[in-house]
Amino acid sequence: MKIVDILTSPGKTGFFFDDQKAIKTNAVADGQTYVGTPVTPGFSSVRVAGESISVMLVLEDQQIAFGDCAAVQYSGAGGRDPLFIAQDYMEVIEEVVKPILLHQELDSFTRLAKLIDSTINPKTQKPLHTALRYGLSQAILDGVAKANHTFMADIIAKEYHTEVSDDPIAIFMQSGDDRYNNVDKMIIKQADVLPHALINHVPTKLGYQGELLLDYITWLSKRILDKRLDESYNPTLHIDLYGTLGIIFENDFDKIVDYMMVCVDRAKPFALNLEGPVDMGEREAQIEALATLRRMVDERGIEVKIVADEWCNTLEDIKLFVDKKAGHMVQIKTPDLGSIHNTIEAVLYCQGSDVLAYQGGTCNETDRSAQVCAHVAMATHPIQMLAKPGMGVDEGFMIVTNEMNRLRALHQYQIRRKGH
Repeated sequence: MKIVDILTSPGKTGFFFDDQKAIKTNAVADGQTYVGTPVTPGFSSVRVAGESISVMLVLEDQQIAFGDCAAVQYSGAGGRDPLFIAQDYMEVIEEVVKPILLHQELDSFTRLAKLIDSTINPKTQKPLHTALRYGLSQAILDGVAKANHTFMADIIAKEYHTEVSDDPIAIFMQSGDDRYNNVDKMIIKQADVLPHALINHVPTKLGYQGELLLDYITWLSKRILDKRLDESYNPTLHIDLYGTLGIIFENDFDKIVDYMMVCVDRAKPFALNLEGPVDMGEREAQIEALATLRRMVDERGIEVKIVADEWCNTLEDIKLFVDKKAGHMVQIKTPDLGSIHNTIEAVLYCQGSDVLAYQGGTCNETDRSAQVCAHVAMATHPIQMLAKPGMGVDEGFMIVTNEMNRLRALHQYQIRRKGH
């Protein structure tokens, strides 16, 4: 089965692009907008509407395979590719990608994904934007699955010698700034991991001594105990800190670890993950810092999992973080890795190590990219995956949960048919 045409359409994402550096330094929230001066190149304001590109592959039998090109909320920060403006990149697909993919045989997802991932844009002499590689590889995976009359997860399992999970992968819900009201939604829907909380601003979210976050964790633990309908419901608490502990404690690791110990006590009886406690500004320093923090909390027996995020963008980055034990868990932020074969390989690389794989992503994705990621998770078994897109909780949870459950039901149907 060959690709006979490639179509594109501009799209919207489930959230926004935000200038992370501006939010950390000068921007002030004003409703759903920010007042402040953009700092990161490409941003005309601190917050701009998220954009995507849908890529549709027309197959010889007129089936349509598709994926969505999307980039993370904090594009241009932490070593990532620049702001993704759809109109600028639709021309790249037409001029650079189409001549490469047109008439290709859909015989191997991995072969075609690696072909796109290694393509150089002749105008920039650089690889394609990560968002393009992300969406194109989704469409390729869907195309290979359709050509073989099977499911995307099964193609991954076949090419990477894995087994598709019989059970759903644990889902991590993110609250956005509505970190109180959205927690109630998560409790009602029994989120496996919650609430993310978006602790990206010292004065209003963390506190200059960390007091605001401690109050929040205390409230969060009590809220779950008070509102859960089943005493067996014991979610993991996962807080994203965006490097802010490093800011208030001036990267004094002893003080940071002391503070983490207090956080663990406030979280009881629930397990606690703390993501991105410091941001050292570059990869090697970040690896050294998280490896040191992990060693310190382990030596003191503090029951917290440190999660790597910033400066851990590519498959190469993830392998280095894992090899150096830079954290107990690594977020594999799917759009940042470009082609999704890199996400697959990153999750599998973590297995067999003592660093857990969290298949993440961003609120700024689309329904389609979330569906494809559900198949990736079911085929590779990360410890948890992100509910996405958006910050409304319900929508992202619905999309990811329903896709996994559809796949499970279809697999059960196939088993029953074979039994007859």
